[in-house]
Amino acid sequence: MQYNIIMAPEFINKTVYGLIGYPLSHSLSMSYFNRKFADENINASYLNFEIEDIGQLMEVFAQYPQLQGLNVTAPYKEQVIPYLTSLDESAEKVGAVNVIKIIRGAKDNDFKLIGFNTDINAFRMSIEPLLDKSKRSAMILGTGGAAKAVKCALDQLEIQSTFVSRRKSASTVTYEEITKAMVSRNKIIVNATPLGKYPDVDACPDFPFRFLSQDHLCYDLIYNPDETLFMKKAIERGADVKNGLEMLLLQAFESYKIWTAPETNR
Repeated sequence: MQYNIIMAPEFINKTVYGLIGYPLSHSLSMSYFNRKFADENINASYLNFEIEDIGQLMEVFAQYPQLQGLNVTAPYKEQVIPYLTSLDESAEKVGAVNVIKIIRGAKDNDFKLIGFNTDINAFRMSIEPLLDKSKRSAMILGTGGAAKAVKCALDQLEIQSTFVSRRKSASTVTYEEITKAMVSRNKIIVNATPLGKYPDVDACPDFPFRFLSQDHLCYDLIYNPDETLFMKKAIERGADVKNGLEMLLLQAFESYKIWTAPETNR
């Protein structure tokens, strides 16, 4: 399918990067990258592409011929894969993509799309300094692309993990099935769901917070707001908490390295 090229004049002579997802009102990526470009005198802009359906993705590529890379957030980390030319080992292992490198050909509509996953390393680097010998087992709330990246990172750290979901399956437990003994055994609780993300700040997973103790670490991948309801409930039980801002910054740094790496090095 051919698309008409429609590009805003202010972006014609700039390299463009961006974020796809829906919704995107919570995201800090655009402000982070545009501040970075301004501070480092980089002739680039970062845009939010809030698309309601993943089928609109190819229109984005066609309308912005200067687009060189994308971040991918919910709900498209898994849905985007059929649109890609190939996957890096990290994305292949997780089955989810949060970074796309765009390699342009001679024509505007000729491009390759390579998928990567930087969430794995970012989460591992963010949580590792908080771990001790008592924290060797985890519960991951959610089963989407972010949750799968968390599991891969915990596997690398040799930490056993269990997915928790609202729906029963062979690979998950439900919130209703969580017992005091299970929470006591799993000293790491990771919220990898979007519940509590701005603007729905009064939401959180239906986790039995009453079973938490001061020995627990509760990590929320959400970074907006700074302190989610999930974190507040964990703090009330004496648990240590951390939000996802550092993870966001770490994965953003890795994203930019991927986008700007020479094709011959990949």
